[in-house]
Amino acid sequence: MIDLKALREDPDAFRRSQRARGADPALVDTVLAAYERRRAAVTEADRLRAESNVASKSIQSATPDERPAMIERAKTLKDAVRAAEEAESSADAALRSAAYALPNLVEDGVPEGGEDDSVVIETVGDVPSYDFPVRDHVELGTMLGAIDLERGAKVSGARFYFLTGVGALLELALVNLAMQQAAALGFTPVIAPALVRPEAMEGTGFLGAHAAEVYRVDADDLYLVGTSEVALAAMHGDEILDGQSLPLRYAGFSACYRREAGSYGQDTRGIIRVHWFDKVEMFSFCPPEDAAAEHRRLLGWEKDFLTALELPFQVLDIAAGDLGSSAARKFDCEAWFPSQGRYRELTSTSNCTTFQSRRLNIRQRTADGVAPVATLNGTLCAIARTIACLLEVHQQADGSVRVPKALQPHLGRDVLSPLA
Repeated sequence: MIDLKALREDPDAFRRSQRARGADPALVDTVLAAYERRRAAVTEADRLRAESNVASKSIQSATPDERPAMIERAKTLKDAVRAAEEAESSADAALRSAAYALPNLVEDGVPEGGEDDSVVIETVGDVPSYDFPVRDHVELGTMLGAIDLERGAKVSGARFYFLTGVGALLELALVNLAMQQAAALGFTPVIAPALVRPEAMEGTGFLGAHAAEVYRVDADDLYLVGTSEVALAAMHGDEILDGQSLPLRYAGFSACYRREAGSYGQDTRGIIRVHWFDKVEMFSFCPPEDAAAEHRRLLGWEKDFLTALELPFQVLDIAAGDLGSSAARKFDCEAWFPSQGRYRELTSTSNCTTFQSRRLNIRQRTADGVAPVATLNGTLCAIARTIACLLEVHQQADGSVRVPKALQPHLGRDVLSPLA
């Protein structure tokens, strides 16, 4: 949820943010109007409660002749208080609904526009060239006995798969490498639940524009997460953190589930766009004034991981219209896919400022009192896409795949060879 105090003090900043996202700036006025209605309802309820208290106390000192009328007045005021409290509750719910509909305030400097307006800010590594016909990851994965799409579809339907043999070992190696890097950086490794309650999903902002992407288990009123960000953020819901202990960093591993609504016909071949994949996600709680610097640190650690995997990539500053509702700014790392001749997203990192912590009631205690914290997330390794990219970038003429040096200790080999 946005900072209502900041909204009241500078509504034009939020209107500019909405326009940058290509969203309706009138939502700002809707929230302001709801806030004023709630403030008026609170004022009226407080006035009536005070008047009712005075009337109740005055009965004790009333004369017998005065008492009946005063008792009747006290009853009338109690009825008025109940009605005012109902109005206050209704106004509070209306404000919450309006405020939850307003996305986070976009950070200054974020490119305006939609997906095509994101800006490449850095390119790392050289695009490889090959003196043989390039195979895609599906052909390579089949030759290696690493990916079985046919049986994945037979068991679970389209956009599902099996990782088999070296494919399964490659996933475990990537997870171990990612967790090793994260732990060395001071992250606490976490195996996070993939099923969460509605308040966790709503609190992180995934039941708004992203609702169509989410799987729901109706019988248990639980949701399957699309990223362990949801569980990691909600882990400290309704808590007050020690400000001196921040930043608090976690590296969460979980299965992730996405319906891929609206992606019909896109990436139907292979394991680039699937309904289920595993992921290692970085998550940070930090003071709001440190959030921008923490965001750059998360990006740097993502770049280090991709560099360790010897993958060429580019870094994008994502345009405001392509940001999720909770993000104030987002950077994507897109790695090169030889079979497609273009860069595709492998990781992203978002600064959500205090948007999620306000919804989840996560605060820090400082010398100046209690205040919201900032939350940030960053994908360290989305396993399926990373496997696809690794196979393609490091392929060799005979269908074998060279294993990056950093991954060799975790995989126990330096080359993946085709099955005989």
